[in-house]
Amino acid sequence: MRVVVATGNAGKLAEIRHALAGQPVELVAQRDLGITDADETGLTFVENAILKARHAARLTGLPALADDSGLVIDALGGRPGLDSAHYAGRHGDHAANIAKVLAELDGVPAVRRRAHFVAVVVWLRTPEDPDPLIAEGRWHGTILDAPRGAGGFGYDPIFLDPLLDRTAAELDLEAKRRVSHRGQALAALAARWPAARAATRPPE
Repeated sequence: MRVVVATGNAGKLAEIRHALAGQPVELVAQRDLGITDADETGLTFVENAILKARHAARLTGLPALADDSGLVIDALGGRPGLDSAHYAGRHGDHAANIAKVLAELDGVPAVRRRAHFVAVVVWLRTPEDPDPLIAEGRWHGTILDAPRGAGGFGYDPIFLDPLLDRTAAELDLEAKRRVSHRGQALAALAARWPAARAATRPPE
């Protein structure tokens, strides 16, 4: 089954493809089909994930998979949250986003730097699907006072998993899949896909 992945983020796409490598689906990036990003006008991660999936499904005629995710920092009242990708102003400027977060947390002690990543993954069979599959994941950790690690993307270099004593940027794809917010959400979604695939088959 061919599925359009509603993201223009290369890092997200790599993680999604890795996590779903064992599934009998062909994942096609929306950018490879000439589809631009949807307007993210929702007030929650769930709303934005659904908006992205409906946009991609409507323009391609394919089932769609979408992810909306972000970093929630307790000491910042939940920011950057929905604005994670463009927190410093320009979409996808990871270095600037990290710099802004670190500046806002300057002087905040380690015990008050708790944070978590949120990921919501949505699967739509059609653009009008009234019953999308929705799966969520959360990854709890703390924010360092300086970046560590060269892997990953986004806020990964400053997000520390306290159990592993590694930042998200210090984990390879497989290790990250096992513990991350996106890995959790995709695993939950994949477990429910057999019924979803059956529902996409035409009646005999």
